[in-house]
Amino acid sequence: MQKKINIQNKKARFEYEILDTYTAGIQLTGTEIKSIRESKARITESFCEFNEQGELFVVNMFIEEYIYGHAYNHKPKSERRLLLNKRELKKLEKEVKNVGLTIVPLKLFLTDKGWAKLNIALCKGKKLFDKRNTLKDRDNARDLARIKKNF
Repeated sequence: MQKKINIQNKKARFEYEILDTYTAGIQLTGTEIKSIRESKARITESFCEFNEQGELFVVNMFIEEYIYGHAYNHKPKSERRLLLNKRELKKLEKEVKNVGLTIVPLKLFLTDKGWAKLNIALCKGKKLFDKRNTLKDRDNARDLARIKKNF
């Protein structure tokens, strides 16, 4: 039985207002997928951007070098291509260029077949007062749960 890999970017939900989500495949090498299967990856500081050919890449995604890779190891912070449909790519590119939104990875996971997938979100950055409201709502919900537990 395969261990469930679920690497999340919790900071993204606090920093950004999520408008739309997509599931994208990732083009990886052999040592990269082996490191992901060992849960040795981080997506907290990563973001997505388009190149001149209209391909979507994830930037700053850290995948630790594979222990037994030696000469065939990969670079830990290289750009990795995301695999989406053409119409999804065109829609995302239009939104990013015209409206000024950003694409942020939310979750890295493995499917039942063993493929690495990345949940990405089309986001708009939150203002400072929005972040304060989020913290206030979270604290109020926690206090309410405590009160309900005592009764």
